[in-house]
Amino acid sequence: MVIAGDMLCSDQNLDIAQVIRFFRSKTGELAIYYELEEGEKCSTRGIVEVCPDSHSIKRFLEKPQEGVTLSRLASVVFYCLRKETLSYLSDFLHKQPDVEYRTLGRFWEWLINEEKLPVFGMKLPTGFQLIGQVGLSDYTKWLAHYSTKQQDSPAKPITFRSYARVGLMGNPSDGFHGKTIAMSISNFWAEVTLIESHTLVLLPHPLNDPTEFGSLQDLFRISHKEGYLGGLRLLQATCKKFYQFCSSQGIALTKQNFTLKYDTNIPRQVGLAGSSAIVSSTLKCLMKFYNLTENDLPKPIRANFILNVETDELFITAGLQDRVVQVYEGLVYMDFNKETMDKQGYGNYITMDMSDLPTFWLAYLGDPSDSGRIHSNVRQRWLNGDPDVVEVMKQFAELTDQARADFQSKDWPKLAELMDRNFELRRSVYTDDCLGSGNLRMVQLARQFGSAVKLPGSGGAVVGLCLDPEQMEAMKRAFQEAGFVFCLVVPHNPAESAVQRSK
Repeated sequence: MVIAGDMLCSDQNLDIAQVIRFFRSKTGELAIYYELEEGEKCSTRGIVEVCPDSHSIKRFLEKPQEGVTLSRLASVVFYCLRKETLSYLSDFLHKQPDVEYRTLGRFWEWLINEEKLPVFGMKLPTGFQLIGQVGLSDYTKWLAHYSTKQQDSPAKPITFRSYARVGLMGNPSDGFHGKTIAMSISNFWAEVTLIESHTLVLLPHPLNDPTEFGSLQDLFRISHKEGYLGGLRLLQATCKKFYQFCSSQGIALTKQNFTLKYDTNIPRQVGLAGSSAIVSSTLKCLMKFYNLTENDLPKPIRANFILNVETDELFITAGLQDRVVQVYEGLVYMDFNKETMDKQGYGNYITMDMSDLPTFWLAYLGDPSDSGRIHSNVRQRWLNGDPDVVEVMKQFAELTDQARADFQSKDWPKLAELMDRNFELRRSVYTDDCLGSGNLRMVQLARQFGSAVKLPGSGGAVVGLCLDPEQMEAMKRAFQEAGFVFCLVVPHNPAESAVQRSK
């Protein structure tokens, strides 16, 4: 291992052990790199071009001129070499008579570009200072900065929020290589806060993760309504998957600990993506805390990550739609066709215009115990190539493309018609017994007032579009009198939120 003694790293809790483990997992040398900060020039660093899949370094450019490469990944004097490679150092020195060019940067440039030795890259999500021509005053300044930061300036809490979503068209075909349109809504959200701490702590939610009850009867009632599994397992599974992902992707994390806590007002068990909202918010906090960027975890990969936390770690039946719309936010068109998914590992996701949207409404069960067994045996029938199920999923995709055109042309009566067709199509393949009496009762009630209606998720809630304002208030009263919760949908527009934050 070769590390420059005159270099300071912004994070002094660098986990060297993680670097060693990654090096030993590869069949080649290891070079550490980081992403240039704004204002840093490529001409002052050794620049590497890294394959995102294999993490191998394809090209090394020692202090290139601007424009020679698009890469902003800078190598630092932090390398691991295998014993059998050490002899190349002597070979390089013999072939390089010019003493000025006998540098480690030139050595790696020669080793990778000319000798074609396998060299892998590992990213440190941090900045580096004091590389190059510096003096004692520079070191004094930075050491004082680190000392002050550690003693007097504890890191500020990191808080992120993710929103519930409503599937407006195409669902549940997202799990069957179909197409959907979904929208994040501001009515309901999950919020996660991360605070740096001496040990890693996951705080249980006082309502969702109770460990103390007033009586056995209280335990019975809470368990009957909320179930046994709260949000704590979602925090833990996300942290586990995050560490695993970074290790496999060659991202070295610092040895910093933190405390995580969450809060949410998303109704449970009614299909509004409450679990994935907690996972999504947790991931945002971890990325911010460890300085991961969009390049480290692009949006489509982030959606896959969130889905894998739930399906692989917690065995929750889920599709990609929820995770995609919570990552992209707003109104999102999603195409999950098999050819694209197989080729790039994710679908095609397009954010849509949210101006002048009609007023959607949402209703859900006060007691979601009757939400039905929405997925039934449809998946197995689809896997078996059942022509009826295959045809229905194809029709879901066609409805979604038609709805996308209606959103663009603002043809709300046509969109309302498609929403009704979406529900009837779902009903034809899942059957009434599977949908559940509570869902069917809400659909029936909405249609009494002439409103379009469909299920926005896996069951327990309905989303509707009522184009007659005079019927809206009467419909609201009817839902509430029947024991359902009713509200108007407040779309979450990320563009508007960004403007408000800038103010």
